[in-house]
Amino acid sequence: MRAMTERAPAFIAAGVPRAGKVSLAALLLLVLLGLNLRPFLTSVGPVLDLVRADIGLDFRAAAMLTTLPFVLMGLMAFIGIGVARRFGERQALTGALLLLMLGCVSRAVVKDGAQLIACAGIAGTGVAVIQALVPGIAKRWFPQQIAMAMGLYSAALVGGGALGSLASTWLNSYGGWRLGLSIWALPALAVLLLWLLCAPRTPPQATGGPAPVLSRFFRNKRAWQLAVYFGLTNSGYSSLVAWLPSFYQQQSMGLQASGNLLAWLAMFQATAAFAMPMLARRSADRRGPLLLTIALQTVGFAGFALAPNAAPWVWVALAGFGLGGFFSLSLIVALDHLPGAQAAGTLAAFVQGVGFLLASSAPWLIGWLLDSGGSFITGWWLHIGVLVVMAVLTLNFSPAGYRRSMGER
Repeated sequence: MRAMTERAPAFIAAGVPRAGKVSLAALLLLVLLGLNLRPFLTSVGPVLDLVRADIGLDFRAAAMLTTLPFVLMGLMAFIGIGVARRFGERQALTGALLLLMLGCVSRAVVKDGAQLIACAGIAGTGVAVIQALVPGIAKRWFPQQIAMAMGLYSAALVGGGALGSLASTWLNSYGGWRLGLSIWALPALAVLLLWLLCAPRTPPQATGGPAPVLSRFFRNKRAWQLAVYFGLTNSGYSSLVAWLPSFYQQQSMGLQASGNLLAWLAMFQATAAFAMPMLARRSADRRGPLLLTIALQTVGFAGFALAPNAAPWVWVALAGFGLGGFFSLSLIVALDHLPGAQAAGTLAAFVQGVGFLLASSAPWLIGWLLDSGGSFITGWWLHIGVLVVMAVLTLNFSPAGYRRSMGER
């Protein structure tokens, strides 16, 4: 591998963005990383009822297949930055991709629910480290094009989710659900090789000098507002990934069609994740586009609750567009609060850490409602209530107060 790297100095150099200039090689690598972060999650939902019947899982245990990775995304966000500083960004991302590969390929041989949940935890740990580091990487690689870079990354992330849900039921018909859940180790291997060959080497400031201290954000009110904002609103995504196919299978929709709904959701997420930052890039004030994404989510969830069979594809499209646009815009707002790449990346890690922990509770809560005799409808109304509260919180995010809210002058 070292010899291959030494023979390709021009290509590796092409991956190093110059200040203020977009490098296509680095941008492609960012997109490929994003594509690998969701198939291990979204491939489960379309075949969840088959998995439950085969290895014996109640609703709450099945929810752990989504909840545990989101918990780990939260916990690892707090230490991912420290891991990168201790071992280097290159080594941290390499280890994370290896964990993702291991978690996926192990699903081919699982025999019970505990083993399957453990696989979700291994893959989720790898994804969590990657997600913790990418915002800071993007801020450093593309300081003048952060909206474009994060938009493409977010679009790739949720686009990978569409691929996972679309392929899951198709692969199930050829090799069972184990094939559909384990095959995602292959694209992870491909991006690992590209990362080792083409990733820019960690600049000196990433491993030396004074580091932003994550604990400073635990004492900052605005950091908590951003984290709660990111987590509670994105909880709609974790719920839909876990339960949307099962909900529509209860409405007498077939296995393939319900899996296609999840892919439809992810395709609209991918579109909005790129389009909304592009629309908002000319203004530092992101509140208008954020309110639009929240309104779209609200209409989508109201459709699920009030008339799920009237226009399921419309409800899913509205919810997906709102979720995708919100995901990328909310991360950009966090990055906007601080000018330096390291400080902004550390704030984004804090926001994702708390946020994913909050988002992880939603699938489990709906699973608990179902095991207790409740229904999906109650869960959809809970999400609508959360969205109303988050719309009010959006009004606080005026760019004029960004630096002051973070204790900067």
